[in-house]
Amino acid sequence: MSAKILSRSRARQILTAATKTHVLVLGDVMLDQFIWGGVSRISPEAPVPVVDFERESFMPGGAANVARNLTALNVPTEIFGVIGSDDAGRRLKTLLNEQKIGCSGLVTHAARHTSVKTRIVAHKQQMVRIDRETRDHLDGRLTGRLLVGFKSKLPKAAAVIVGDYGKGVVTQPLLNEIKMLCRARGIWLSFDPKPVHHLSLSSLSLITPNRKEAFELANLPDETSHANPLADKNLMLVAERLLNELRPVVLLITLGELGMLLCQRGQRPFHIPTVAQEVFDVSGAGDTVIAAFTLAIAAGASPVEAATLSNHAAGIVVGKIGTAITTPEELLKSF
Repeated sequence: MSAKILSRSRARQILTAATKTHVLVLGDVMLDQFIWGGVSRISPEAPVPVVDFERESFMPGGAANVARNLTALNVPTEIFGVIGSDDAGRRLKTLLNEQKIGCSGLVTHAARHTSVKTRIVAHKQQMVRIDRETRDHLDGRLTGRLLVGFKSKLPKAAAVIVGDYGKGVVTQPLLNEIKMLCRARGIWLSFDPKPVHHLSLSSLSLITPNRKEAFELANLPDETSHANPLADKNLMLVAERLLNELRPVVLLITLGELGMLLCQRGQRPFHIPTVAQEVFDVSGAGDTVIAAFTLAIAAGASPVEAATLSNHAAGIVVGKIGTAITTPEELLKSF
């Protein structure tokens, strides 16, 4: 089906055009730490597995992982967020520089901790996650510092992505200002929501909730499930409510193994089945979806083409362990 919607040659055309655009990413940046090992015994101290340490690795996480997905597909990208004056913040900046992500828009604040998510992985299975972070909302002064850098880069931007992970960077005043700035310039604005963080999400170009988040945003209980999302009455009701109340240009609901649902006002929802061959790790898959969809739109793709491209990208990264990315070569090969 996806080949009919989006051929390999058209996907190549979109990816090539995207390299000539410029995307800004703003939100909660994090450092993802992975501790890898093996388990061969249970602890004599408590009924828990003992992980024999093998190695550790670090990757940009949160909004920084969105930026990493963009530069992996050769899209010029700038990141805006807040880090602490700590080792994790310095390590994150080093990683971003190595991956050619512009990070002059990162504001360092001594009173905040850089968000770190530590995942312990044994035999390809994530066993536990430890979070170290500051969740306090940014004050007006910090928000102002963040916006100064953002405004300076906006004239060259084809699209903006805001990643809200509930760590305090994305506040209502900040989001209102970004919406106003993007609307004035006609710039596409994508938003990855965190419903527990109650924000007014009206008048955005793209919203990308997963199923759970979509039901939370619509304030409806998720009491049904259907192998065919188009036959899932509650899901259809949620899509309709969000389109009518929030009025985004596109609502893209990700559905895990069932793929994704593309929704636009005045059109019947369009279901795109997953292309994932096997699922090892879904962490960061939502970052890949919003990055790939937005770069495709910036490159002139239609919403259906953009959704199909992002579905292929997500299908690749869930087959890898950790917060993964895909390359243009991998993406084209999947068509």
